[in-house]
Amino acid sequence: MAKLVVKLGGSVLADEVSIDKAGDWVKQLVEKGNEVVVVVSAMKGVTDDLLRSAQRINPESPPELLDEILAMGERTSARLFALALRKKGVEAMVIDPDSETWPVITDDRHLDANPILSICNEKVQRHLAKIVESGVVPVVCGYVGKTEDGKITTMGRGGSDTTAVLLANCLNADEVILVKDVAGVFSADPNKTSEAHVLEVLTTDEVFRLSKGGAKIVHSKALAFLHPKGKIRIGSLDTLEQTATIILGGGIPKLNVVVDDTNVTMVTIIGDSMGEPAKLSAAIKAVENSGGKLVAASAEEESLILYLRGDGEIVEKIHDYFVIHRLGKAVSHFPNLSAIRIYGAMLELVPGVVSKTVQPLAAQAVNVFGVLTISSSIRIFVSTKDLEKALHLIKEQLSDYIEEQS
Repeated sequence: MAKLVVKLGGSVLADEVSIDKAGDWVKQLVEKGNEVVVVVSAMKGVTDDLLRSAQRINPESPPELLDEILAMGERTSARLFALALRKKGVEAMVIDPDSETWPVITDDRHLDANPILSICNEKVQRHLAKIVESGVVPVVCGYVGKTEDGKITTMGRGGSDTTAVLLANCLNADEVILVKDVAGVFSADPNKTSEAHVLEVLTTDEVFRLSKGGAKIVHSKALAFLHPKGKIRIGSLDTLEQTATIILGGGIPKLNVVVDDTNVTMVTIIGDSMGEPAKLSAAIKAVENSGGKLVAASAEEESLILYLRGDGEIVEKIHDYFVIHRLGKAVSHFPNLSAIRIYGAMLELVPGVVSKTVQPLAAQAVNVFGVLTISSSIRIFVSTKDLEKALHLIKEQLSDYIEEQS
């Protein structure tokens, strides 16, 4: 017997037939002796329809009211799915924001709210855990939250993933099963890449990076709530028993600030058309030939900036390679730099995160030798002699977000 949290996506709840099919599958899980919690998304297309209607009626609809409207999709879906389970002889209970048993408490960031884990855990232990232990199947509205003072919130696109992973964490569930309309996570978009195949296992870090790069796998916010020993299974109703993707590795930090590299040298190469693939390829080859390691790179039309680790001869070797092959005109460098990395599932929620971190450094006379942003992280390069000072200033600026880690 296992404790499972099952999330049924909107594409799985497209109509009466698909709801009935999903109900049969959940019934089978229960009959095998599993303790099951079901989290439902809105039926396919319903959330978009509600949003369009609200915006047509009032393009300036207040976020608080929009949350109440959008939540209706999941609230309706939960009732319909509970009906389907009861028809099949499964004792099911709708867990709705208006009920005393509601477990998902969030901050007041309307349309993109964040769960407060400590309060959610207390609510789950008080109500939901006991319901599960009694043999009843709770059907929980995904995507929806409620503030401490009772206002309805929603958790952004893909928020039902967050609901499922959050509840699994609080229940110490054996597995989260995200049921979608695909057989798992593919190596590329199967609609655009003929050789794309289902990946059997991924780490949470790999999923996080893919999600930030545009892959629709798991809502990145959800990964922040994955239990350290948690497991996520992704697949379709038809293939879950044979083919699925397993995600392992514990939760992604909500926000973290770390020293990524020390003893870094910044090398600037000037020339014509430095952003061309051939020039970038040459730069990588030059670094390899010098025995160095490329930490990061940035390219513009007239310059190429490399952040490297290596011995004192690395700059000379790169200069000789580029000049001899006439790939660049001149090379300059700054040694003794360090890289500070800011990363985490909540990075996108920090308003003006780059200016928030860089401006205090300038105010305290800390020179910044580069800021590189990738969807999943930000790297800030400073002189190693200023490292501790810079680290303290950045953590101080982001303390409200870092303190949310759990």
